[in-house]
Amino acid sequence: MAAARKFRMCAVSPSGKQSASVLFLHGSGDTGRGLRAWVKDVLGRDLAFSHIRVLYPTAPSRPYTPMRGALSNVWFDRHKVYQDCPEHLESIDDMCASLGSVIQDELNAGIPKHRIVIGGFSMGGAMSFHLACRQHPDVAGVFVLSSFLNKDSVVYQAVEERLQAGRSLPELLQCHGTSDDLVPHQWGEQTSALLRRAGMNASFHSFPGLHHELCLAEMELLKSWILSRLPDTGSS
Repeated sequence: MAAARKFRMCAVSPSGKQSASVLFLHGSGDTGRGLRAWVKDVLGRDLAFSHIRVLYPTAPSRPYTPMRGALSNVWFDRHKVYQDCPEHLESIDDMCASLGSVIQDELNAGIPKHRIVIGGFSMGGAMSFHLACRQHPDVAGVFVLSSFLNKDSVVYQAVEERLQAGRSLPELLQCHGTSDDLVPHQWGEQTSALLRRAGMNASFHSFPGLHHELCLAEMELLKSWILSRLPDTGSS
């Protein structure tokens, strides 16, 4: 199934020739257009590059258990928003397959996998862990903002098994506000520690006083990190 039939897509095109792509996934209840507007408001401009296309897909509407089954734009279902409950793997794996079609569209356009970065905010970050670490570990990097993995997440096992087999994984950038009252900072720290223990190359950045939101310093760090993972290799 083509990605265009599954997702509404908002994109920021590069000012020059495209040689890389970023897939930026929104949090629960948001849209791709909403995330782009939020990033633009925080940065004072679009997250834009000379050579990188930034894609903001919108998750399809589905019943969401933490909202008593009400419809919401979410990447997957949760039993509840808590570390100590099982993952809803059926919905996660279904969305991994669907988002794989977005990645395939970029490959079809001539962008190699190692020139793609995947990331997201909150639920979009959790989705990015699964998409990058389990399904597309040959991407250039994964970034996760204000998010976490369940304590028994299959992502930890996938990371361990891949590294034990001598295969590489994408570099991880993780950011979290110390005053986050929706996804506690401790959950993000524990996720990062468990991934590092499994062998992943991960950096964790705390932002004092930041709630469940984006901030300018975080966005500037993200932009620099993206450029470090996806440098402009073309001649100008």
